[in-house]
Amino acid sequence: MTDIDSDTVDARIRASFARQGAMETLGAELTRISQAVVEIELAFDPKLTQQHGFLHAGVISAALDTACSYAAYTVIEPDASLLTIEFKVNLMSPGRGDRFLFRGEITKPGSNIIVADGRGYALTDGPAKLIASMTSTMMVIRGREGISG
Repeated sequence: MTDIDSDTVDARIRASFARQGAMETLGAELTRISQAVVEIELAFDPKLTQQHGFLHAGVISAALDTACSYAAYTVIEPDASLLTIEFKVNLMSPGRGDRFLFRGEITKPGSNIIVADGRGYALTDGPAKLIASMTSTMMVIRGREGISG
């Protein structure tokens, strides 16, 4: 893993996240940035549900993909960027909760390909409930016009 100043990594990820219209639309917020781990949370909103009133699988997938990608940003050099090239999502339980937590963790850092695992949790008054998992593969991008941070 690349050894980069944590304040620099934090600022870079927060600036990039602020440019994500999709996360803004979902009402998602960054709640944790640390070496190889990023967490994103969002509140339940009926506008983000499917026909049964559960958090939509597309919303879950988008939040997990974003958490995994930003976890990968913590292990690459400052002038590199990332694109997701593949992910697999397992939906384990209906997305029912007051809030949701999406955690991305680096499984295998690399200079060109990075693999991360994500977990999605429904948060209520009781213990957090695992609702989804993801394995994500990202490609490190360097020097490509139009793709940065």
